[in-house]
Amino acid sequence: GKYQLESQEGFVEFMKAIGLPDDLIEKGKDIKSVSEIEQNGDHFKVTVTTGAKVLTNAFTIGQEADIETLTGEKVKAVVSKEGNKLKVVLNKITSVTELVDGNTLVNTLTLGNLVYKRTSKRVA
Repeated sequence: GKYQLESQEGFVEFMKAIGLPDDLIEKGKDIKSVSEIEQNGDHFKVTVTTGAKVLTNAFTIGQEADIETLTGEKVKAVVSKEGNKLKVVLNKITSVTELVDGNTLVNTLTLGNLVYKRTSKRVA
């Protein structure tokens, strides 16, 4: 499915903490990114388009994959699935993506005590 960002909490503080430059934070905070998730059994392809930046990660549940982070760094990580949640730890950031219902996708990124929460609604 395809999901468009509807609301986000903690964006600026979180992006500063992971070292994103202020000009990119300024540009990024008002862009309604679109997330597209394709699933084929345990194999997933996730594409997030934020303005001109496209981030694509493909992985299989339980197998190590190269995952590109928000800062463009590639990290080897294993994505696990718990019910309707996908969970992965990249460096010190824990990312949990949950399909709350058929139309709502919630992605929560946690770094220490900082939480960045994105809620997206299905558009296709």
